Amino acid sequence: MPTALLSVSDKTGLAAFARGLKRLGYDLFATGSTLQALQDAALDAQPVSDLTGFPEMMDGRIKTLHPGVHAGILARRDKREHLQALAAHGLREIDLVCCNLYPFIDTVLRPDVTFEEAIEQIDVGGPAMIRAAAKNHEAVVVVVRPQRYSEVLGALNEGTLDQSARRRLAAEAYGHTSAYDAWIAAYMREHEANGFPAEISIAGLLDQALKYGENEHQKAAFYRLGPDPGGIGGADQVQGGPLGFNNIQDASAAFQLVMDYAEPAVAIVKHMNPCGLAIAGDTATAYRMAYECDKVSAFGGVVATNRPLDRPTAEQIVQIVTHVVIAPEILDEAKVVLARRKNMIVLAAQPARRGWFDFDVRSVPGGFLVQEWDRVGFDRASCKTVTRRPPTDAEWEQLGLAWIAVKHVKSNAIVLFKDGAAVGIGAGQMSRVEAVALAVQRAADRSRGAVMASDAFFPFPDGLELGVRAGVTAVIQPGGSMKDADVVSAADAAGIAMVTTGQRHFKH
Repeated sequence: MPTALLSVSDKTGLAAFARGLKRLGYDLFATGSTLQALQDAALDAQPVSDLTGFPEMMDGRIKTLHPGVHAGILARRDKREHLQALAAHGLREIDLVCCNLYPFIDTVLRPDVTFEEAIEQIDVGGPAMIRAAAKNHEAVVVVVRPQRYSEVLGALNEGTLDQSARRRLAAEAYGHTSAYDAWIAAYMREHEANGFPAEISIAGLLDQALKYGENEHQKAAFYRLGPDPGGIGGADQVQGGPLGFNNIQDASAAFQLVMDYAEPAVAIVKHMNPCGLAIAGDTATAYRMAYECDKVSAFGGVVATNRPLDRPTAEQIVQIVTHVVIAPEILDEAKVVLARRKNMIVLAAQPARRGWFDFDVRSVPGGFLVQEWDRVGFDRASCKTVTRRPPTDAEWEQLGLAWIAVKHVKSNAIVLFKDGAAVGIGAGQMSRVEAVALAVQRAADRSRGAVMASDAFFPFPDGLELGVRAGVTAVIQPGGSMKDADVVSAADAAGIAMVTTGQRHFKH
């Protein structure tokens, strides 16, 4: 008669799974609260102490760490000496292990959790059983997710749980314990001065398989960081079809941009660069201004706002094809309007949690880069006026808005701002002067009286001079070029104001 050992914190579907195992002839053994849940469901199950001959002790810290469990799991069925050792010690083979782990993640995400409470939610026996069963998966079935219960029962009943299926379950088991340990390690190093340890793992939870990646020939999936990460990973989808890889990237770029502003802001993003951005007293006005920044590129874009989406704004959005709309909240009055575009994806999202995996990660062949997020905003007090003429108060206001915007544009980046709107954006150019030319071209006559932001220094005066000829009256840039003096002289010669921030905002 086969033996199953069950020890789960998430008891979703447990009774039905155990009942199915009983129908297949399994003897059931269980730990603590799992045993109680089975008995409450009128299922015949024995305590794990019947396997070990040893009671649980130390407030449950010691339950399954015993040869009566691990020998039964690890014994190779193709080795006579292993089976003889079991028999000699009166131990039985364990053929199925169903285990998921203490709720460490849910515990440490509580704002009031103490360190002692967190430590007690570090599972020891569970990972040991899972790893043992996964190692001996040729003989032992290991199940760590309730979503697998019906699949496993069906395969056991039909005799189709072959080695390929067992290996997939084992791989999932190791992924489960690996992610669990990644969370523990991240929590334990929370207060380290150096946030980059010698070894690092990032625990992702599959949110959804995607139809394809950036292109149709690339497979892709979306993983979120934990149960409630905020941001795109925690967004609620209000309407529309499945999210795509590019939808997620563009929605993320747009949402991060608008959430950097305190005032009502709307951004329209294409290919992770804003083609429209405006700040106004309300989102409807901000959307109109953002759309007017570049009416052609706005078609088929992603719209984000940092305020609850209302009906007046929604009425404008549905006038053109928009792939994704994202806001902190979608008001009921807006939902009715957006439903006219039933294929439009609509997301409600909150700012991402600043948790233990709060990194900007980029993969490269053979490795990945990890850095802090660029959260530096605009600080007028730290800016230095380097020209004879200082900015006017009105120019300062626009310079601050432009400096936040240019941080979110691919380098080399130039943004022209006027009256609260990004009237010209030059993104992703190999030459800074070409980025200025593109921004000026986009702005056309609106460049007259605009301010200009550059994500990095001007290596020569030519880029600044091009902006001046277009009508720019004030400039904000990091400074630091060997030709700074020449750039400042060109600004003084034109009678414009220029300030330096001392910090650049490259974005690749």
